[in-house]
Amino acid sequence: MFYETKTGQHGLPHDPFKSCVVPRSIGWISSLSEDGTVNLAPYSFFNAVSTDPPMVMFASGGLQPHGAKDSLANVEQTGEFVCNLVTWELREKMNQTSASTRPEVNEFEFANLTEEPSVLVKPPRVKEAPIHLECRYHQTVELPSHDTASRNALAIGEVVGIHICDEVLTNGMVDMSKFTPIARMGYMDYAVVEKVFTMPFPDDS
Repeated sequence: MFYETKTGQHGLPHDPFKSCVVPRSIGWISSLSEDGTVNLAPYSFFNAVSTDPPMVMFASGGLQPHGAKDSLANVEQTGEFVCNLVTWELREKMNQTSASTRPEVNEFEFANLTEEPSVLVKPPRVKEAPIHLECRYHQTVELPSHDTASRNALAIGEVVGIHICDEVLTNGMVDMSKFTPIARMGYMDYAVVEKVFTMPFPDDS
């Protein structure tokens, strides 16, 4: 099959786009509003985009019932955020924090998660997560939006500090056998990382 995306006439029960780019990392973004209210929300349009310096991005589009999404506004206003790794054990709590709550709601309390202080930034970390990336906001890239009422934007941040639980390290390396990250698929589907394989770079000689 083929369809032109601007027409949206794919003839399928649901838009297949998000099922064609899979699996997608989940950025569980914690941030603070200007008045100090804590926010925690998962973003499946998330990834690392650079290593030197280490940088990550998350994309925010659409509207919540109360208006613009909180994470992007918070990051732009305060200049800081944290990316928390989502594991299989945290899947239900992550899903709870995707609810369309009002800006004054603290999603840590809403999902019964524990706030842990960060070292270099003000937003708290999810204590239950095994890995956290403390980030300072770098810039926003405005993206086109077919809905004139909603903003579509990509926020980029520099990773200034990384927390890794000792329990997930083996011989100084992050050991994927010791925890189970999850990723977003299409529709309401998710995936778990259960199999890891190694492929050395080709020999250029």
